[in-house]
Amino acid sequence: MSNSTLIMGAVAYAPKVVTIWEGFKAFFARHGLAFDYLLYSNYERQVEAQFDGAIHLAWNSPLAWVRADRLARARGQAVRAVAMRDTDCDLRSVVVVRADSPLQALADLRGARVGTGAIDSPQATLIPLGLLRAHGLVAGRDFTLRRFDVLGGKHGDHIGGERDAAVALLAGEVDACCLIDSNHLAFGLDGTLPAGSTRVIARTDPYDHCNFTTSPGAPAALIDHFTSLLLAMRWDDPEVRPLLELEGLRAWRTGRTSGYTLLERAVDDEGFYSDDGRILASDYRY
Repeated sequence: MSNSTLIMGAVAYAPKVVTIWEGFKAFFARHGLAFDYLLYSNYERQVEAQFDGAIHLAWNSPLAWVRADRLARARGQAVRAVAMRDTDCDLRSVVVVRADSPLQALADLRGARVGTGAIDSPQATLIPLGLLRAHGLVAGRDFTLRRFDVLGGKHGDHIGGERDAAVALLAGEVDACCLIDSNHLAFGLDGTLPAGSTRVIARTDPYDHCNFTTSPGAPAALIDHFTSLLLAMRWDDPEVRPLLELEGLRAWRTGRTSGYTLLERAVDDEGFYSDDGRILASDYRY
């Protein structure tokens, strides 16, 4: 792989991904950074590509960050989170019931049916299950888990699993469901969950989402140039605003990893990855 062009990996969770990164590629070219991207069908392949020399940088989900960091540490290497969106910071997930449900608190979920997103969704499965576990409720022991596995390997970047869980809640197929707060709001706006039909009984603590993760040994000069161009983007600049809108942010922020504590704990508790980044979840398909 040439070190004159920065190669980034991204997961093709929707057709718009091509439009987004073609736009960024043109922007970087205008500002003197040779940039290209490779698309992967899932985050597991993308993370592995960070360690076989295929890409310098990855646009990683929070779960992909956890795996990349664990793989690097196990090999005596290091990866860094160099940038993230403002909309990736301080997110929350919610546990939702129907408005007419007798369930009022997490303790009431004992013996209930709980719907979640895909097995690999940080926001709709892993982190909410961590919240329930912290309140003494373990799936399969204290409540019945119904997972809505959609597009495995994409780490919940789509909303299919969450939408299916929400629909199941209204249909009475589950007693509660787990969603990221923003999708709970979006489902209210698009009619999936009609106004007044649901009630939030619990919220997780804040956590962070995606980041740009460097690969071990990535060329520092290219990474620095890339990061400086991102952080200099301004919402009121007509050249860059369409790109920011496509990628769902108003400003880029310096990467941080302090917001992954909840996910790290959930990954261990649910047996998803090992300490050295191996996939442990036996029913995970991607």
